[in-house]
Amino acid sequence: MTAQSAPLAPAPGFAQSVWLVAEREIGSKLRSKAFLISFGILFAIALGGVIWAGFSAKNASTTAVAVTSDAAQYVQNVPDLELTTVGDRAAAEALVADGTVKAAVVADDAPPLGFSVIVESDAPTGLLTSLSQSPNVVVLDPSSATDWIGYIAAIGFGIVFLLAAQTFGATIAQSVVEEKSTRVVELLISAVPARALLAGKVIGNTVLAMAQVLVLAAIAVVGLTVTGQTAFLQGVGGPIAWFAIFFLFGFVLLASLFAAAAAMVSRQEDIGSTTTPLMFLILAPYFLVIFFWNNPTVLTVMSYVPFSAPVGMPTRLFLGQAQWWEPLVSLAILLVTCVLAILGGAKIYENSILRMGARVKLGEAIRG
Repeated sequence: MTAQSAPLAPAPGFAQSVWLVAEREIGSKLRSKAFLISFGILFAIALGGVIWAGFSAKNASTTAVAVTSDAAQYVQNVPDLELTTVGDRAAAEALVADGTVKAAVVADDAPPLGFSVIVESDAPTGLLTSLSQSPNVVVLDPSSATDWIGYIAAIGFGIVFLLAAQTFGATIAQSVVEEKSTRVVELLISAVPARALLAGKVIGNTVLAMAQVLVLAAIAVVGLTVTGQTAFLQGVGGPIAWFAIFFLFGFVLLASLFAAAAAMVSRQEDIGSTTTPLMFLILAPYFLVIFFWNNPTVLTVMSYVPFSAPVGMPTRLFLGQAQWWEPLVSLAILLVTCVLAILGGAKIYENSILRMGARVKLGEAIRG
């Protein structure tokens, strides 16, 4: 009798291959102590920062105010004010100008209340909301007025996008080159298609990056709720949701390009030669939003450029500069660009991943 060989297991389908690779990427990260420690530190910093900022805003409710004797009646029942009585309007303006007080309340003929509030640049919202009616506001230095809440929100969107995209983009690049330099990729390609390997890497790291973003969003919600900043939470909730949607597709776009760029080299020390342009694409939105967060023209351009839309559009939504249809148009542009990047990245990856030695030139990688 001749021994019968056991039947060979059927090769996994494309979808199953993608999931197996994605599962491997996620598992390797979750088993990495360095990843878990860095995420824990980021978690603690974010939670501490949100709670500290919330309590600081809550504790800073007392406002130093100068008031002329003929205007004292208008603020005598207003809570949380540290009053300094002065003789006339000139003395009140002097205290505001040198920073001794945040604002001054002076009697005048301004309708309909008969008094005005004088500030250096920004009117204290606590004072204005505490008054029974909105008074006339006189700004001594309009050019220095700053919406600090808008600035903080813009920086928040920029830094979360920067950290997540840079961290996981670099992870994908290092993983691709490590598999290529150790020739592990030859075994992987023999078991799963190259495109399934690329898709699994992108999906696995996208899951991890989105999980990090959602955890940070949850921290912001919990921190603002605990510290009683519900008004700010209501204003930032919508932009945060849009940021998560834009980040998802923006990261898939960048992850596909990082994997393709890394496949063109065979050594870890050469990664920078192909991924540096992508790093600039990640850094640009962060620095643009730092320097031009209050420039509507720059923000509008950023919100329609696919690489900066995840930062530019949520910032415009928070500042109230975007119409209801603009996020939809921007998202459509991002989706089209994402599809093109995936197709182009897959072609470069397939044509480069098995080529060892010298760096593969971009033209050769595209032509195959």
